Amino acid sequence: MIDKKKYKESTLITHAGQNSSEHFGFVNTPVYRGSTVLSENSKQFRERTSRYFYGSKSNPNTESLSEGIKLLENADGCKITNSGRTAILLSLLSVLNTGDQLILSDNVYEPTKQIAEKFLSKMGIETVYFNPKDLGKLEDKITKRTKAVFFESPGSLTFEILDINKLVSICSKSNLFTIIDNTWATPLYFKPFKYGIDISVHAGTKYMVGHSDVFMGAVTYNKRAQAYIEETFDILRISSNADDAYMANRGLRTINVRMKKQFENALRVCEFLSDHKKIIEILYPPFYRSRDHDLWKKYFLGGGGSLMSIIIDNENNDIETLDKFIDGLSLFGIGASWGGYESLVMPIFPKRETTKEWLKYPNSMARIHIGLEDADDLIQDLGSSLDSL
Repeated sequence: MIDKKKYKESTLITHAGQNSSEHFGFVNTPVYRGSTVLSENSKQFRERTSRYFYGSKSNPNTESLSEGIKLLENADGCKITNSGRTAILLSLLSVLNTGDQLILSDNVYEPTKQIAEKFLSKMGIETVYFNPKDLGKLEDKITKRTKAVFFESPGSLTFEILDINKLVSICSKSNLFTIIDNTWATPLYFKPFKYGIDISVHAGTKYMVGHSDVFMGAVTYNKRAQAYIEETFDILRISSNADDAYMANRGLRTINVRMKKQFENALRVCEFLSDHKKIIEILYPPFYRSRDHDLWKKYFLGGGGSLMSIIIDNENNDIETLDKFIDGLSLFGIGASWGGYESLVMPIFPKRETTKEWLKYPNSMARIHIGLEDADDLIQDLGSSLDSL
């Protein structure tokens, strides 16, 4: 096992979780497909002391991947799930029980809200929302039934960054579990456990996999949350299969190279868009003209995802103008998800419970993912489409 204290991050990314001597010298952990794992004797089976007991719990592929993610995020443990949604579900089911209350940041990923409102509600778990830019009111929402606060930073679609220290301080006073969706920043650019957060979830489908061809999720955690996460995971077994874990592990080895290039591209695109007459605002905190840039500098390690949103000057507020902009792009695929090597775009209509901020821009917002293409080509493509409006 590699010593994380001895090596820098790029070296950890290359070697963490790779144990070639255990696999006849092969650099990459071979794919271990299997359900049944044989024990050496009856006592080992009874006491479940073998390294692997059953294929749905773990295998060399998920173990290798989880070890790499755990080291990068400085976590005490990591569980690999079969999607980002099941990672979210695992984190919530681990710490919530019937009668509890969950507090959600109003800008979280829409499926997180669906899990809370359409699934957790059936278990008698109440969900309330807080405005991520008004933490002063968060404390007022906490009751004796509140058990956890789940948030994203930056938020989904609108990219608000929370004051993490203040949020964790508020939650600590009431002994609440804190859960962050860290998919945008990844373990490279935000270290949640440094700030006292208990659980971090990832849609590994995005930057960890990096090629838009595998579903995968991850849940990392500190010692406080360890027993809760591991028991719930053992019950649900919402684990990734060996083939997908192999592919995700391969993607993880290049995450730093890909994200650095995509981040550089994103900043160049922002420079261009910020001066274009058809752009009202860019929602991308790493960009110096964006909202929450100072908070990004405070909490993030000089980088992040290449996902952003833009607000277009749509005088008539008609959907046809937004469609024309999106359809006029040649290098941006129209599709959901992000984090792959390719650039993407989609129309967005942020729905919020605690603010009317985004209602000011009907039919005027698009989410853009910047890929590995040449930045000059992306800029030309965006400019051509904007100029046609």
